[in-house]
Amino acid sequence: MLSAQKSVLKTAKPHLLFILVFFSFLNTYAQITFEKGYFIDYSGKKIECLIKNTDWRYNPTEFKYKLAEDSKVETGNINTVKEFGIYDRSKYLNASVKIDISSTDLSKLGYQKEPIFKEKQLFLNVLLEGKANLYLFVDGGIRRYFFNTDINPIEQLIYKEYKVEENKIKANNEFKQQLWNSLKCETITMGQIKALDYHKDDLLNIFIDYNECNNSAYTTFKEKKKISFNLALRPRLNISSLSVDNLSSDFKDTEFDQSLNFGFGVEAEFVLPFNKRKWAIILEPTFQYYKSETENVESNVAAGELKATVDYSSIEIPLGLRYYFFLNDNSKLFINGLAVFDVGIKQSDIKFELSYASLNPLQINTYLNAAFGAGYKFRDKYSLEFRYFTTRDLVTHHLNYDSSYQSMSLILGISIL
Repeated sequence: MLSAQKSVLKTAKPHLLFILVFFSFLNTYAQITFEKGYFIDYSGKKIECLIKNTDWRYNPTEFKYKLAEDSKVETGNINTVKEFGIYDRSKYLNASVKIDISSTDLSKLGYQKEPIFKEKQLFLNVLLEGKANLYLFVDGGIRRYFFNTDINPIEQLIYKEYKVEENKIKANNEFKQQLWNSLKCETITMGQIKALDYHKDDLLNIFIDYNECNNSAYTTFKEKKKISFNLALRPRLNISSLSVDNLSSDFKDTEFDQSLNFGFGVEAEFVLPFNKRKWAIILEPTFQYYKSETENVESNVAAGELKATVDYSSIEIPLGLRYYFFLNDNSKLFINGLAVFDVGIKQSDIKFELSYASLNPLQINTYLNAAFGAGYKFRDKYSLEFRYFTTRDLVTHHLNYDSSYQSMSLILGISIL
């Protein structure tokens, strides 16, 4: 039975080729393309073109375009273009606006309730266009919504968190009063306005209600369903332990101490376009190691005292699914389920020594186990995850031995792409 199980594990290694081919396909699918669009220059001329769709995470200050499929790539920017868009997907409007530049970093919040405005020329992302319009600007940690109506100019909807005491934070929710004053209509109640959060979906819904209440045609701009790609550095703290059992006798039965060590991984995340982008496929090559020794190994009395050492390092390749639970525009929780392929980067062994002789070492060979994780991500930039690994057998080539390698990790993630 044991032999059959280990034979199955040995077949896992060829799947690494499948993984590489699979993710090459995903990466190709997610490549940046030129799509049908337009821009309007400062003379008011509308120019049809093909715009490079980079799936802007932050509002751009320029964009690449071609006048035809075989034309050279040119650049439009905030100094030459009044408006540009990709048909049926996105639209950006050039506007000079006052924007609150207050920090949104909780560690840097001040005690000032009022926004700190600065005049800037920006490409605003048009979320809804009608009798009343809604816009978004995102740059790093700053996320601001703007609006205007057919009789009012563009202004920022004001929301600002600030300190009232060292460990007490309040929010300036002036945007609710702005909307109550500007979006007057019989179907919009004060209760609706009070219940709003400064989030995209809430604001879109109230602007849709206003335009429908006024029998005004409106257009919402939604992203095309497309796989998006994120890359993150993932240093971690690992807690690991190992036990080895001789299945034919008690000789060389070993319990190694729990060890605390560091690892490092690089996570490629492919966020899938369906179900509100809650699902992602993740691949995370990770360096890990485990070193330990013990002297009082349980053995036959005649054999004397036995010392055991283990020096194990490898590249783990977790492959699996992630599911997100959105808390607000900046925060989300997630859970992972992963198959973990393990590839040795050098010959690793479990060595045994009697006081008078060295014994044949056990060569470490291992391929596959599972892992489960849960974590928190902030602003799509920083994450913290706890991950639990199921038991891994390190001596799959030794039919007379079994082992139990167990580990847990605390992982910090920092997105770089």
